[in-house]
Amino acid sequence: MKKTDVLEKLGKKEIKAEDIAKNVMKNPGLLPEIFNGVSSENSRVKFKSAKILRGISEKNPEILYPEMDFFINLLDSENKILKWNAMDVIGNLTSIDSKNKFDEIFKKYYSFLSADSMITVAHILDNSGKIAKARLQLTQRITSELLKIENIPTQPHLTQECKNILLGKTILAFSTYFDQIEKKDNVISFVKRQANNTRNATKVKAEKFLKKIE
Repeated sequence: MKKTDVLEKLGKKEIKAEDIAKNVMKNPGLLPEIFNGVSSENSRVKFKSAKILRGISEKNPEILYPEMDFFINLLDSENKILKWNAMDVIGNLTSIDSKNKFDEIFKKYYSFLSADSMITVAHILDNSGKIAKARLQLTQRITSELLKIENIPTQPHLTQECKNILLGKTILAFSTYFDQIEKKDNVISFVKRQANNTRNATKVKAEKFLKKIE
């Protein structure tokens, strides 16, 4: 694939982001075109470019790490889809964060747990387990942030049922790195309370967690 062909192909519905991602990983020289695609006025190109970068961050984070600041800046994007993709990419890049860049944006990243969008909060929770596994020194700080989910206020776009879903995701995150947590009692108490959650799926997650640690 030539550089001049990349954005044109991105605009075509029949071309899958996964296929282009494979090409880019084989030929990193195509990366600048993908980054340019994120700024495209063509929505298909924009979002497919973001999806490609997210896919690359999962399989080959090394080639994206030099551009981590690009994704950090996207956290300020007014476009939620770009913001969500940036959250995921950053989460994947923590596994090779030799310069401790995530540590510097920790407060900003976890400030999104207070967002009025369930999806935004969910992206942070879904990434927290892998971040904790990658950044052991941040384990206690991450745990403290996740425990706050129980007390976030409901809002028009974040109902009690949304909150119940997020509580389930929090349990899954804790399960990922529970062995690293020092103050386990706080987490166990949190999960025990969710064993009475009105959402059955969250209740089941809590029960499985408690059974696993017995």
